[in-house]
This record gives sequence, structure tokens and C-alpha cells, in this order.
Amino acid sequence: MTRTDAADRPAAATIAGQRLELLDRARVYACGITPYDVTHLGHASTFVWIDALGRTLRFLGVEPEVCRNVTDVDDVLDAAARRAGAAYDEFAAIQQFQFDRDMAALGVRAPAHEPRAHRYVEQVIRLASGLLDAGAAYAREGSVYFRGQGVTSRVGLDRAEALRLSGEFGGRPGDPAKDDPLDIAVWQAGEPGHPAWDSPWGLGRPGWHAECAAMAMSVFGPAVDVHAGGLDLRFPHHAYHAAMAEAFTGVRPYARAWFHSAVVTVDGAKMAKSAGNLVLVGDLLAKHAAGAVRLMILDRPWGQNWDYRPALLDTAAARLDTLYRAAARNAPNDPVAVDALRRLLAEDLNVPAALELAIETGGAAARTLVTVLGLS
Repeated sequence: MTRTDAADRPAAATIAGQRLELLDRARVYACGITPYDVTHLGHASTFVWIDALGRTLRFLGVEPEVCRNVTDVDDVLDAAARRAGAAYDEFAAIQQFQFDRDMAALGVRAPAHEPRAHRYVEQVIRLASGLLDAGAAYAREGSVYFRGQGVTSRVGLDRAEALRLSGEFGGRPGDPAKDDPLDIAVWQAGEPGHPAWDSPWGLGRPGWHAECAAMAMSVFGPAVDVHAGGLDLRFPHHAYHAAMAEAFTGVRPYARAWFHSAVVTVDGAKMAKSAGNLVLVGDLLAKHAAGAVRLMILDRPWGQNWDYRPALLDTAAARLDTLYRAAARNAPNDPVAVDALRRLLAEDLNVPAALELAIETGGAAARTLVTVLGLS
């Protein structure tokens, strides 16, 4: 991202190679959590980076308007609630409280909008009806399916890999009611053990991708400036979300830029409860300052996957101490250095280069970076 020098010029932002011209506001849709389990470092990485994106936009003179949804209608959440002997919505509310607590401890600012899927069922029904009217979906056996042909080309996947990922993320490619295995449910016919709402097609519930599309369009209208979320959700979730929104509104592209934050692994494996390799945010914060955890996440390219090792926290803590010492130096104010920081952060959030500059320059530049990155 780069900020123009003249006050009467817009801010120019570059995210993942996509240059954006922004006036005074940036609509950022952030894919939130499905609140069914504890918050781990993979979650923290995504939302700390989205927070850093928002803080950087504000540094550039653009107010970020962040919408971060809560997916509290979801098959995996239903299963977890059943195991806990709780109603899905009560279980989700408790898990969401714990997530919010962890995010606050990490200095992640609350979003301007936080829609919850169970409150947007009517909007999903309207979305399904609109997609049917547009010929982009079909109704069968109480479900409404979005036609997935062409969605894979959005992200450059071959069909075999798309089918694998669809199955991994609950897309039910083997559903015999579908015309094509890559079609996905906008509205899923009712099934035992899941919440259900009335619809023109009978009792049922919203599909995952449709929930996000409906919530985002309800809050921001037909398009967003930045769609942010974990890289692992690029397909199928983000691809279908965007495809449905474009089919419903006719507005293209749905997102002017995509901010897919990196996946965090442990010994090369993605964090997962089933793998037993979760690194919990609460455990990290019990032993380390929030600033050190944030800096461990941020002192690297935001889209590059990385492997967690405990030694990284020690390195981040030492780097943070060096930054604090630089900020405490009685260096003269250097507006040129602050402008250079702005250019570095604006060009795809180049945090490592900004840190080097702030530490070398010290004084106001270092203090500015501490504030912008939420490291105080």
C-alpha cells in the first residue's frame, strides 16, 4: 500500500499485488470462527493479521469498517454441541465468549459489525430464491443447490483437488441429489440432530458458504474492498462465497482484493484437534507478553505459511525489547522516517522491513510502529 503526499489525493493501497484506490473508508469482510472449540495459534494468526491490516489502513488515513461474522449454524458445531449436551446456540455463545476474551488479550480490536449466522436465516432464504431466479441454482428434495461449474477456475484448481477439498470441508460431493458433485447447498433440507427453519422448500438450514455471502451482502451491499481470512479457506469457502454474491447481484468482482493469511503448522502439520498439535492462545499468553505473541505472528510475510516452534517466541520477545529500546531513544522527530514506515506498511504490510527501519531510526518512528502494530 502507498499513501499519496497530497491531502486532496486518495490513499492508494496494494494488497497481494492488487492496487486499491481508497477515499475515507475500506469495507473489510473477515471470515470469523465457527465457535465450537478453543482458540489456537492458527486462529490468532489470522485475526492478528486482520487487525494489523485495519490498523495500517487507519495509519494511511482510511477508516477500516470491519465485519467479522460468527458461523454459529454449522454441522461441526452441531456435533460438538450434541457431545456437550447443549443447545447449539447456547454452546456457540459460550465458545464465542472465550474467543472474544482471547482476542482482547491479544489486542485485536472488536469489529464494527459481528453478524451471527442464526440471525440471518431469512437473508439466506432470499439469497437462495434470487439464485434460483437467476438460473444459478436449482431446488431438489428440499434443498437448494448452487451450480458450482466454473468456481474452481477462480482459484486455479483441477477438478480432483477441488473434489478433495470439498469433501474435507463438508461440501458433500457424494450427495446423489446434485447435478454435479461440485454444486453446493445454499439451503440444506432438514436432518435429525440439526436446527431447522421453515422455508419455501420445507424445513432446513443455511449452507455454510451461503451464510457468509448473505451476511456480507446484508452489511456491505454487493461488494467489499477486502475479503480477509485464512488461506486454508480460499477454496471452497471464499470461492463459493464470492461466486454466489456475483451471481446474485451481477456485480463483479465481489472483492477488490483478497487478504489470505498464512497457515500455521507444527512440525509441518496443520493445527487440528484430531492431530493433537494445537497451540492454545491461552497457554501462550500465560507465559509470554501479548506483544511478543503478536510480533511472532507479524514479523514475517503475511501470506507465507510458517511452522511454530517455542524458540520463535523467545526471538520475538527479544526483538520487541529492541524495538522498545529504540522507541525510548531521545532521537529527533524524523517525519521522513515516519513517511517511509507508511510506505513500507502500505506496500503489502511489509512488517519486517518496517521493523528494521524503526529500530535503526528510533524515536518517533519506533514509537509510531509500536502503536500501529498494537505492540504497546
